[in-house]
Amino acid sequence: MTDQSSAAFERLSPSIQRWMWRQQWNELHDIQEQAINPILDRCDVLISSPTASGKTEAAFLPICTDLEDLASQSLGVIYISPLKALINDQFLRLEQLFECIDAPVTPWHGDIGAHVKQRLIRRPRGALLITPESMEALFVRRGSSVPRLVDHLRFIVVDELHAFIGTERGRQLQSLMHRLEVAAHKVIPRVGLSATLGDAELAAEFLRPRHGERVIQIASLAARREVLMQVRGYRTVSPQRVKRPVSQAEAIRNGTPDPTEPARADDLDVSRHLFETLRGRTNLVFANRRMKVELFADLIRRQEEQRNVPNEFFPHHGSLAREIREAAEERLRGSRPTTVIATTTLELGIDIGAVDSIAQIGPPISVASLTQRLGRSGRTEGEPSVIRIYIQEAEVDEDTSVNDRLRVSLVQTIAMIRLLLKRWVEAPVPSALHLSTLIQQLLSLTAQYGGFRAAEAYQALCSSGPFAAVDQPMFAQLLRDMASHDLITQTHDGMLVLDLPGERLVNHYDFFAAFTSPDEWRLVAYSRPLGTLPITSPLLVDSFLIFAGRRWRIVGIDEERREVDLESAAGGLVPRFDGNGALIHDRIRREMLQVYLDTDVPMYLDNPGRDLLTEGRKWFERFNLSNQSFLQQGRDTHLFPWVGDQILNTLALQFRTLGAEVEIQRPALVFRKALPDEVITYIRSLASSGPSDINNLAASVKNKHSEKHHIYLSENLLVSDYASSQLDADGAWQTIMRLSNSSARAQSGRQTDARQR
Repeated sequence: MTDQSSAAFERLSPSIQRWMWRQQWNELHDIQEQAINPILDRCDVLISSPTASGKTEAAFLPICTDLEDLASQSLGVIYISPLKALINDQFLRLEQLFECIDAPVTPWHGDIGAHVKQRLIRRPRGALLITPESMEALFVRRGSSVPRLVDHLRFIVVDELHAFIGTERGRQLQSLMHRLEVAAHKVIPRVGLSATLGDAELAAEFLRPRHGERVIQIASLAARREVLMQVRGYRTVSPQRVKRPVSQAEAIRNGTPDPTEPARADDLDVSRHLFETLRGRTNLVFANRRMKVELFADLIRRQEEQRNVPNEFFPHHGSLAREIREAAEERLRGSRPTTVIATTTLELGIDIGAVDSIAQIGPPISVASLTQRLGRSGRTEGEPSVIRIYIQEAEVDEDTSVNDRLRVSLVQTIAMIRLLLKRWVEAPVPSALHLSTLIQQLLSLTAQYGGFRAAEAYQALCSSGPFAAVDQPMFAQLLRDMASHDLITQTHDGMLVLDLPGERLVNHYDFFAAFTSPDEWRLVAYSRPLGTLPITSPLLVDSFLIFAGRRWRIVGIDEERREVDLESAAGGLVPRFDGNGALIHDRIRREMLQVYLDTDVPMYLDNPGRDLLTEGRKWFERFNLSNQSFLQQGRDTHLFPWVGDQILNTLALQFRTLGAEVEIQRPALVFRKALPDEVITYIRSLASSGPSDINNLAASVKNKHSEKHHIYLSENLLVSDYASSQLDADGAWQTIMRLSNSSARAQSGRQTDARQR
């Protein structure tokens, strides 16, 4: 090696240095060089660097050096990943590295055999690669083994850290890391790895709650890759002009089931361009919803069949069977041309080798997601990152909505690209209480130790744990709520233990996940499992289905086994999957406004895309939205505050308290049967009354059960939890004052004009 005479490199053990020589490394990447000293000094470390920049080795080269005297006899490091597939991938990468220190690597998740797990329990050694859910199961089912398992643990590594921040699953992860330290009776150094971070300080605080300032932050200094980008615009018929098709159920009852669903012209155009442009290469195509994955996999497969060419396009999403997903991943790693159409399942750091390009169908779900997806391309030295984004906008007619006229999808995409180029990504909101996950952790703690005392549990999970925002009165109310549902009961000596319903809940297979699992049925074709399908509408024998990129007819339904038998068919319909869109950040909406106000046309737009942007800006000016926030359409008024969804949600609730009939049509609020002057009156009323009580607003929401264990919360705790995660009182107050001041200035200007006339 020519450039590894640094003091940091010299601190690596000779066996690790020899491993690097065998890999024919000529130099360390900058993050690898920076990480050696703080990790060997056993500091908490946060490593942020683009995909394929060597983050895994940055963590594990010094970790293996530190563990060389230990790992062959004791468990030295626990690696926690959000995905089972990422664990499988990292196992292949780390196994050879840990061989250098004569230590095993053990993957642990739902697809790993019991004998592998039992071997680690009997003799803890080396490295454990595990998901948060499997770690939860370890605490619940093998609680007595955990102290011995982690007795000599020296490091905890969290991969794809950004995927956890601000979520229920993230709070579960924080609790699990803290419980590992409680079981080991020591502070264990934590290493976080991430490709995209909106706020490094927030990420450091997530990694080590209350002590984020102690976390050593390491960011890549490498030059950014060249990016080749194109945004393609397509027009579709307005939804109001599409004749509603007869449902399958009605068709079957009439004896005339239609096995086909006519594809929209714009969907066909997008699929043709994907087919003609990507065929013969290796690519990833991202769609925001599983429905879109199945739709475009089917449309492209039909083109392949019509042209009698081999299939190169494969679907990949969380409902598909593991074997199908892994087969697609293996093709990506191979030498054959392969394009995989996926949801977020291939967004994270699974090693699939170099891909030629990325495609995105529809607006990205966030700037962070766009950054992550773009990082999957251009991983070969000297090669640019290539991305194509396909935006479908409605053709304008007399019935076209305001949002469609403004070309909101295209403008939002442009705003996200502008923020990407500024190196900005979303920072999660850290204020949520996560009471649903606190219930889960209390039940898990009870199962681990057989019971707990309230004061000790509060100390473990709240005072020194990750639920610091929960005070003692709220914690006491939470325990009463759990007891009222018979989840826990108190013994004569004051110990809280599981009651029978609590035991049944803890022993159920889906307890270990902090998120809600949908009600799903297994899909089987010719005895081969294809995956699972959330049942959002009735399935009927002789109805048709598109799944795993192929067309099927339902030939049998076993309700007891919750299994659907399929056979190949000529026709098929795309199934509907559950799933809500992500909340849009405040900064993105402000950037969207700036896109409308600017006159430049991005070079990355194709000609139809440029026309769509011109149309959107033309309508923006015609609606006079550059000078006002209000737009009257018939008897309704649209308010454009250009704020993020949390503020938008809060504003809608505030206006409803005044009796306004308000709908959210992002990015606008639509006031039904109200003129602009009436909306201004609402705004001034809110401005004069001061900031709203956030809990009073949340109390007006009818359905606040959005998390897994919300059903066990009393109304007052449910209100507090909802308000902490879904609303933004400060942002709403600032917006109200801004709108009030601007409306006052506008009214003053109108009065001045009238006097001059």
